[in-house]
Amino acid sequence: MTAGSIQNRETFLNNVAKHLGRERIRGDVVKPEWQHQPQWRVMNSFSQDDLLEVMKSQCTKIHTDLVETNVENLSTALADVVEQYGSKSIISWDDPRVKEYGLDGYLNQEDAPFSFHEWNTEAGRKNIDLAEQADLGITFSDVTLAESGTVVLFSDEGKGRAVSLLPTAYIAIVPKSTIVPRMSQSTRLIHEKAESGERFPTCINFISGPSNSADIEMSLVVGVHGPIKATYIVVTDR
Repeated sequence: MTAGSIQNRETFLNNVAKHLGRERIRGDVVKPEWQHQPQWRVMNSFSQDDLLEVMKSQCTKIHTDLVETNVENLSTALADVVEQYGSKSIISWDDPRVKEYGLDGYLNQEDAPFSFHEWNTEAGRKNIDLAEQADLGITFSDVTLAESGTVVLFSDEGKGRAVSLLPTAYIAIVPKSTIVPRMSQSTRLIHEKAESGERFPTCINFISGPSNSADIEMSLVVGVHGPIKATYIVVTDR
């Protein structure tokens, strides 16, 4: 891939600084340390069970079903939701957790009542086409926000963002250990990844249930630009 080039960089930055009424900042920018940081006190004493209760309450407000199970019964819980949705075509991430949590046998079963596609980097555009046609997309949640009922997805090779955005319905497998109070904890984790030099996700999606829009006369419409149904399957993993 040919590296891009930046045109008129100095002129542009000098012009910005001029309109801000100051000289260009050419040294390192130091992140401020705020004296008051109330965001860390919100639900800071909550246990995982407490956070799950907060999340359950929020899911009722964002039109999202929540199912609780354990690793041993996860395949059964997933099968129940698939049957409820009547899904005939399923797409999922190429994610080692699929096998780790014992879902590979269910998704790849012979004579399954649905077709199944696992994201394949070698398939290119075909992955997106299949996601557009799929009844159901399945991913794992990497971080889960109790306060807003939000699953945070770290897309990367094998974990295309189309899986959660294009199918008619969406299921997030939520390891209970991933549940944190709110956005503050997720952004701190992302910053830590960047600072440690860890491989960074190609895209980070924050998904709070099915797609919603109230742009016209404040009338809520579900499923305008994404899945019309969503279920979180919370798995006790510790």
